[in-house]
Amino acid sequence: MGTLADAARTVISTCMKAGKGEEVLIVTDEPCRAIGLAIWQQARDLGCEAILTEIGPRQTHGQEPPRAVAEAMRSTPVCLLVTSKSLSHTKARKAACAAGSRIASLPGITADIAERTLIADYDEISRLTIKTTLKVKGASVVTLTSPAGTRLTFSVKGREFMPDTGIYDTPGAFGNLPAGEVYIAPVEGTAGGVLVIDGSIAGIGLVDAPVRVEIEDGMAKSITGGRAAARLDSMISAVGPDARNVAELGIGTNGKARLTGNILEDEKVLGTVHVALGANATFGGKVQVASHLDGVILDPTLVVDDNEIVRGGSLLV
Repeated sequence: MGTLADAARTVISTCMKAGKGEEVLIVTDEPCRAIGLAIWQQARDLGCEAILTEIGPRQTHGQEPPRAVAEAMRSTPVCLLVTSKSLSHTKARKAACAAGSRIASLPGITADIAERTLIADYDEISRLTIKTTLKVKGASVVTLTSPAGTRLTFSVKGREFMPDTGIYDTPGAFGNLPAGEVYIAPVEGTAGGVLVIDGSIAGIGLVDAPVRVEIEDGMAKSITGGRAAARLDSMISAVGPDARNVAELGIGTNGKARLTGNILEDEKVLGTVHVALGANATFGGKVQVASHLDGVILDPTLVVDDNEIVRGGSLLV
């Protein structure tokens, strides 16, 4: 386990490969201010033209940042989004990457997570993540099951599996830190079956009881279980019908990550699978809504076409 300064140095020098004199924008908010400041200090100390800006905390994951910040993101070569609510699935982030900014998003990052996971061997994480991506490349149908009762199928035909390696050194590159997942946007309207979330949920944490989501025609029709289920249903209902869209499938590839209740880390845990509801327009889908909520499934078995990728929580690559 390293220090926060070690973690911040890894972000700037290893993950973003920011050069001396290069402009680096750190966007943060009050809950994540200490982490944002630590990254800004390391960027400055490493000779970058470091810029720190603080915004008001967003109300939901996927809510847009202020217009002035969105414009700054588009014109800055390196951006770190160190905020309590995720800016990953926003128009602002997508536009900035399209303009050539390389961006890492660290939503909800804590000092503990940073000190444990940001000093990981990102070359090894990158190798495993790319190997997994190649194994599922060109797939059409996904089947996901779990001991808790998940039985879900959907199409990914024509969609691209994307690797989140932790190395963002080319214009337009984007991912999370800590990194370590392979993800895709399912074809809208194709998902059907039952999803049982027994790990954690974005914005909620570790679930008090398994959350059962009945899915028809690509949408979450009913959500039942304990307190976590009620809260998830309330969060989605507050945003609107599109927030019920089955938006993402992700496969965890980070051997240093562990289940803590913080989705930023939880969705990267090696051998887990997560499914998100809500927005997916920023990574190949068609739904743009101010919500993207991931749920982690434990001990999953994932079959992509006829290939078993994960078996009982073990990644088979």
